[in-house]
Amino acid sequence: MPKVAFELIHPETRNTSVVFASPHSGRDYPASFLRRTVLNEYSIRSSEDAFVDRLFDCAPRFGAPLLLAGAPRAFIDLNRSADELDPALIEGVRSGGHNPRIASGLGIIPRVVANGRAIYNGKIPREEADRRISIYWLPYHTALQKLLSDSYTRFGEAILIDCHSMPHEAVDSVVRPGVPRPDIVLGDRFGAAAGADIVEQIETAFLEAGFRVSRNAPFAGAYTAQHYGRPSRRQHAIQIEIDRSLYMNEQMIRPNNNFNAFRTVLRDIIARIADIGAREAKLAAE
Repeated sequence: MPKVAFELIHPETRNTSVVFASPHSGRDYPASFLRRTVLNEYSIRSSEDAFVDRLFDCAPRFGAPLLLAGAPRAFIDLNRSADELDPALIEGVRSGGHNPRIASGLGIIPRVVANGRAIYNGKIPREEADRRISIYWLPYHTALQKLLSDSYTRFGEAILIDCHSMPHEAVDSVVRPGVPRPDIVLGDRFGAAAGADIVEQIETAFLEAGFRVSRNAPFAGAYTAQHYGRPSRRQHAIQIEIDRSLYMNEQMIRPNNNFNAFRTVLRDIIARIADIGAREAKLAAE
């Protein structure tokens, strides 16, 4: 089993309502899991948000906590509801209403990785699925909820930045001829998960750094944005998807020659996002 459910890095001084979280960058693949999968060491990591934890590791310097998944996405997907159980993978689970994530094999215990490649040969016991949820999913989301509750108590609001990466070809289906493909996709569930002013400030930070940005296509945000985004209660959740080709070799799963330069540019954007939470909190106090 992966050693820890999550890693939480606190700032020396908490001075912003922003919380950064990375649910898919876990890379602790236990030997018992690797023995069971039919995939090789590269294929099993294809759905991992590799190095996103390193890209955002400066967030605590700007007063924001950073929550990092311990378990890899292929083992358990922390950006899913605990009841998104796949009957095609987990023994004893009955088919329910249509859920496109489950139908595509991307429930809380994934059946496939990128490009629909099966992880297992056969099903896994329901008890094993429940154990993964209890040991990894529940502690991660308990910690995340506490961070957001702390933000609200201290600052009168909470802003969750859900940090992800996307394969370079992920936006192919939504790019129109003659329109530049986006480097960054911001997801706010079409306005349901975050206030428009906050999303606009985040978008501006990326645009002014020279990146092309789109909203909600093809990624509008999944469970995390849907569950935690409550803008009417001053709790906002924004998903950020970054084109992996900007900083890594997707085939070899390693940083590319642009990694450090990209990380430096992103650091300034992270500082600006953290400052949004500081300024919004000040306005709320006034």
